Amino acid sequence: MNYTLNQLRIFLKIVETKSVTKASEDLNLTQPAVSIQLRNFQNQFDIPLTEVIGRKIAITDFGYEIAESAENIINQVYAINYKTQSYKGLLAGRLKISVVSTGKYVMPFFLSDFIKSNPEIELLMDVTNKNKVIRSLENNEVDFALVSILPKALHVEKLDLLQNKLYLVGNAGEQISQSENSKEIFGELPLIFREKGSGTRQTMEEFITRNTVPVLKKLTLTSNEAVKQALLAGFGYSIMPLIGIKSELLNNELQIIPVKGLPIKTVWSLIWLKGKNLSPVALSYLNFLKQEKDQIVMDRFSWSEHYK
Repeated sequence: MNYTLNQLRIFLKIVETKSVTKASEDLNLTQPAVSIQLRNFQNQFDIPLTEVIGRKIAITDFGYEIAESAENIINQVYAINYKTQSYKGLLAGRLKISVVSTGKYVMPFFLSDFIKSNPEIELLMDVTNKNKVIRSLENNEVDFALVSILPKALHVEKLDLLQNKLYLVGNAGEQISQSENSKEIFGELPLIFREKGSGTRQTMEEFITRNTVPVLKKLTLTSNEAVKQALLAGFGYSIMPLIGIKSELLNNELQIIPVKGLPIKTVWSLIWLKGKNLSPVALSYLNFLKQEKDQIVMDRFSWSEHYK
């Protein structure tokens, strides 16, 4: 056996993504480079690690066992590196955070100064929809999660960071009735939804149900950016977090449409499992946020207070 750490990392990413293409994108490598490393790694075993079914790659039972061992090896290597840095008196280790997709406009501002002050920390931040965020937290795969809707079936502790406001938004060039009656407004506008599992979609559907709002037409898109581009192209309207449309509002590309019952106000909260034994890195980050979050909000998000 003569496999390398690089081969182990690549194989783990292929197991995670079930795709050579996605693995290459996540690792910032070319697809041929990933394929070559996978083949070289596979050639060291007499039993297949993967198989191709149709046009998709599948991991064999043996492959999953090797992946588990590979992950243990990688973790041990990280542990050695972190212990070395800790011996030098530096804060070192992994900080794992799962963030709901619209939280990508929020979380970096609450991380930047901490990571700059502690360059030996490795940040792993996964941006995905609410269901996957909660699942990763429930499975204890991450230290923290950033959400705007607290999970009901999970015992968590939280630190509130920032108010989240959601408005009805459309292309700035469209002429909209000045009526604030939600039924009149929504009866005329084609609505764009996020995918199922999205916290923004959940909030939007709860508003529609609570106000018995008629839905004229529905288009479903799988990211906040996709919804925003659809609005800019004039496809329709959507209820969106203010935090993700700052530049489009300032550039007069999108407009907020006044509607009774909006904005919907929630809170961006950092959550973690109740009773979780936080690592020194995670604990240090939590203490940093408790001390600095108010200043970060003032420096980075005071602009949002102009929208009531």
